[in-house]
Amino acid sequence: MSDQRSNTKDEQNPSQDEIVREELELLDLVSAGLENRSSSSIDVEKNVIKELELIREELLRGKPDMLERSALTTRWTVQSSLLKRLQENRAAPVVDPECPYFAHLCLEEAGKERDVCIGRATCLENGLRIVDWRHAPIAKIFYRYRQGEFYEEEVSGQTREGEVISRRTVSISGGKLHRIEAPEGIYNSLGENNWERKSNKTPKLAGGEGFALRFHTEGQGSERKLGTTILGKTDRLDRRLPDIAGLIDPAQFSLISRPSSGFVAIRGAAGSGKTTVALHRIAYLAYEDESLNSADTLFLVFSPALRDYVAHVLPALGVPNVRILTFGEWAGDLRHRLFPRLPREQRANTPGLVERLKLHPALGKALEARVSDNPGTADVNQVIDDWGSVLTQVDLLEKVFREHAPDAFSRRQLEEICTWCRKAHEELSNALSGDPNAKPELDPEDDALLLRAWQLRIGPLPGANRRSLAYKHIAIDEVQDFSPLEVRVLLDCLDEQKSVTLAGDTQQHLVKDSGFTSWEKFFNDLGIAGTEVNTLEVSYRSSRPITDFALSVLGELRDVNTPVTTVREGPPVECFEFTDEGACVAFLAESLCALASEEPLASIALLTPDEQISESYYSGLSDSDVPGIHLVTHQDFQFGPGVEITEIDQAKGLEFDYVIIISASAVHYPANAEARRRLHVGSTRAIHQLWLMTTEPISPVVSESMLNSELDKPSEGCG
Repeated sequence: MSDQRSNTKDEQNPSQDEIVREELELLDLVSAGLENRSSSSIDVEKNVIKELELIREELLRGKPDMLERSALTTRWTVQSSLLKRLQENRAAPVVDPECPYFAHLCLEEAGKERDVCIGRATCLENGLRIVDWRHAPIAKIFYRYRQGEFYEEEVSGQTREGEVISRRTVSISGGKLHRIEAPEGIYNSLGENNWERKSNKTPKLAGGEGFALRFHTEGQGSERKLGTTILGKTDRLDRRLPDIAGLIDPAQFSLISRPSSGFVAIRGAAGSGKTTVALHRIAYLAYEDESLNSADTLFLVFSPALRDYVAHVLPALGVPNVRILTFGEWAGDLRHRLFPRLPREQRANTPGLVERLKLHPALGKALEARVSDNPGTADVNQVIDDWGSVLTQVDLLEKVFREHAPDAFSRRQLEEICTWCRKAHEELSNALSGDPNAKPELDPEDDALLLRAWQLRIGPLPGANRRSLAYKHIAIDEVQDFSPLEVRVLLDCLDEQKSVTLAGDTQQHLVKDSGFTSWEKFFNDLGIAGTEVNTLEVSYRSSRPITDFALSVLGELRDVNTPVTTVREGPPVECFEFTDEGACVAFLAESLCALASEEPLASIALLTPDEQISESYYSGLSDSDVPGIHLVTHQDFQFGPGVEITEIDQAKGLEFDYVIIISASAVHYPANAEARRRLHVGSTRAIHQLWLMTTEPISPVVSESMLNSELDKPSEGCG
């Protein structure tokens, strides 16, 4: 029993003090139970070892008769088995006393109440009821029901009925309770036994793709000022994707807990939790099958920034051995190993027409036709010949594209592509023949083409041990920016269970030539037509004004199959026009310096259309002594407080407290599909507030969207 008392700043309400008191008492009981469990377990193990030593001495001391030896042997076997179980239990995931659980349920069944804690490991000893969220059947009640609701669930083969008396999430670190979230309110520890209560009138912020638990101050939504939301004192300094198992909603949990075999395809708007579901699904499956916690499981992302953003989540969930890679890293490493004679250097000046062909789904059909019509030896040289022939034979390409994509390329374009590829392959042939002056290079897209050609000509891709790759599970995030051929290569590297998770959003499709136009066509290109697509409808990241603006930006590109519901309000989206860049920089510098003073933990992104503009604003704001400013050049995000300046494409998949889109002009964002998607992606990186700025005539996409989403009209800047 704790003697702490809660002091709140809201009106006096006995239930407020009671909630804090209950949670403090529960934590005291759990901490004491864990301490006793740890010491008692060690004592038992010591006693078992001592008993084994005594038995061994008796066996060695003399020559016991057969009956005595049999009894000693039986005792030895029993004690050895007990020791083995104790050691196995100690090696299994254990409850961390520093952070034993993240949620608390009080359930009433048949007139009796009981407390259940939800954590990352299970402990049912010494009166403790802590269960692992991934495995314990009773954890389903936490994810599927809310406080005050009646439940009926099958638990361990029995139907359990009852009522959720209380359902709370808690923040515990260092063995101390810092925060309680309950329907009655949010309680923050102020230290020295003092507690502050804030009302909890809106749905909980939870489960978004890249979402970080943050606090919001009421009554500031109308202020026309950057930084209207004050961050809580306990906010994380690290802005990478957190482990938010305690905030997963019922729809997300349903997808996470799907059976391991087969396809799970997830679509949802920005911030709806697609990445969170894919990551936590791996952790859930790995709990059921420990072999998934290995290099036999892949989590593939589109960019290095997104890889770094999610890299610590799986280790935090107890599956540290899963490989998290970009597709380029995975395919490049494999291609270098299987084709050691081919160059590692990548070409930087490939014509866009050639890139579009190499990403097109029909090129996979061309490879199939080449291998089918040209029997040859199943070796590396033949694979290279297949790859080179497909890219240089106009008649073959024209025949395949006429059948599968008649409007993709004209005969003249195919001739232009083949002429360019022929020169590139001549350079490669000269280098392979020993010409020291030849400097061949490959395109990034060639890695997938060569691997697919290997699969078609030789068979399954071999792993490092020369055995065929047979992954137990592959999850692909931002799948809309992968080409169907790349995904086909991956699917043919799965074991017989064909366990895969695909997460994506057609509205965030930035790689225009990747071949992804719709889920239905994508599945047809992969040869898995009829696959069900599961939709996440709640967007947790951005406020309603930001979401409304971002959806309006899409215009006719908006996916009607991806409905969006937001969970909170926020300040309006605003657009500022300036006469020149200097005036814009001055206005930004003043606003950012004020924000740094008021919210030193805030993360801000300045998103631009190109590298030159990024460098220009970085130089101007650095000269203005804006603190914590960082120019992102090769996706080297800091993932911490401060100002990141980069292009929209580099920030895809990430999130920031505040986003400012620079140069939102008609020059950089005309009314076309590419500009609309880019503006949509940039806007949906923002959690609290979104600004747009321009020194040129405003983009028609922006002005129309401001009007259509019933937001403020553009404000005249300070220039």
